[in-house]
Amino acid sequence: MRNVGKAWVVLVGILVVLLLIGLGIFQWYVSGYNKAVNLEQAAEKAWADIDSTLQRRLDLVPNLVSTVKGYAEHEKELFENLAKSREKYFQAGSREGKIEASNQLTGLLSRLLVLQERYPDLKANQNFRDLQVALEGTENRINVARTRYNQAAESLNSYSKQFFGSFFCRKAGVEPVEYFEATEQAKTEVPKVEF
Repeated sequence: MRNVGKAWVVLVGILVVLLLIGLGIFQWYVSGYNKAVNLEQAAEKAWADIDSTLQRRLDLVPNLVSTVKGYAEHEKELFENLAKSREKYFQAGSREGKIEASNQLTGLLSRLLVLQERYPDLKANQNFRDLQVALEGTENRINVARTRYNQAAESLNSYSKQFFGSFFCRKAGVEPVEYFEATEQAKTEVPKVEF
């Protein structure tokens, strides 16, 4: 009977050890599988961040260019008309001509003063600087998003090439992702913003 009791203790001990080993393997498997999935999701999120930032650029740039163009055209027209009115005044051969040119000039100056009172910082060069800052900020956001994506891609791609990582990536259906690299054209050509 004593031997049967010892056998049960040994058998229970072996079962406990096997159970602990099985739980350890299961935990290791789940952990590796989840890591592959998490790395894939991090790369997908980083790509979505690039996508949304590029969309911001697509939404922002045309609106800014259109707005600045509108103000610049308005100021250009106003300043051209001011110059023409001034010139008309000096070329006027009669009093009536000078009065007419002067009235026109007064009206244009009033428009300019009202415009500056309502929008003290509304100057073409300031708007162009604002556009440049907005474009620069958007490009910086895109660059940060690209960097974060490439870091996520590096983590995923490295894991997918590791000894056990490749096993877990295959089991989870996780594929390596491409890095976000500059095109040959982008490496050689400077982007242009035209007005």
